[in-house]
Amino acid sequence: MTPPETLREEVAFVAYHFGWDRETVLSLSHRERRQWCDQISAINDRRNEQAGDADRSGGGIELTNPAGR
Repeated sequence: MTPPETLREEVAFVAYHFGWDRETVLSLSHRERRQWCDQISAINDRRNEQAGDADRSGGGIELTNPAGR
């Protein structure tokens, strides 16, 4: 069973990036949520690499994959 804190992190991560509501994300299996977290992270990594560190020096936040710990 997924620990509650991990579940909240996964739901928040997927919901934020896809704009899905909580119920939709919770209807996914743990495995599928983790797969979506991995896919979102891969997309973010590619976008960040393309933008380069110099372009991101103005601040902001970096969202990390909760499943990647």
